[in-house]
Amino acid sequence: MNRLDRMRAPWLVLAAALLLPLAANGQEEPPASASDPQEQAGEDPEPGDPSATGDEWIDAQLADIGRYARRYPDAFADELMRYHDVPRSAVASLLEEGWEPGDVYFACALGGVTGRSCRFVVGQRGQPPQASWRALAEQLGAGAGTPAFARLKRGIVESYARWARPLELDDELSRAFPDHGSPAAPSGGR
Repeated sequence: MNRLDRMRAPWLVLAAALLLPLAANGQEEPPASASDPQEQAGEDPEPGDPSATGDEWIDAQLADIGRYARRYPDAFADELMRYHDVPRSAVASLLEEGWEPGDVYFACALGGVTGRSCRFVVGQRGQPPQASWRALAEQLGAGAGTPAFARLKRGIVESYARWARPLELDDELSRAFPDHGSPAAPSGGR
């Protein structure tokens, strides 16, 4: 078994172990009402874009995080390792498996705000994605408008600050970070 296979094997076993019970649970549930198409079993509210989170601002930042990660892969991996407790090898493995950097970031951030590991969220999402980020975040109790979702958004602002990357805030975040974008106060010197 080569090094890459050894790195992938734990992720694949974990994903299979996590997804198998979900498949069994889906068979036990009664079918959803036909009157509400978004509640039908297995149907995602945004089937066209599995990277959709339900928040346009986050969607834009995840695309930008992808650009940043491709240019500064070490800084991206450091962020996930230091602030989301994700081993550097796991980040590399996900990227090698075809995950977009913004999706890796969101999986790890979503895990953090819901008290779960990045690995758990990755297993729930699957590759290729079985649900949009919006649907998975709602399932995990961190859908748009929840306190967990607000923490996730604030975490993105904090990541951008550590990367010294410019960021335009939405109205909600402008209230949470009133000094964002203000020039730093003089340090008392000349």
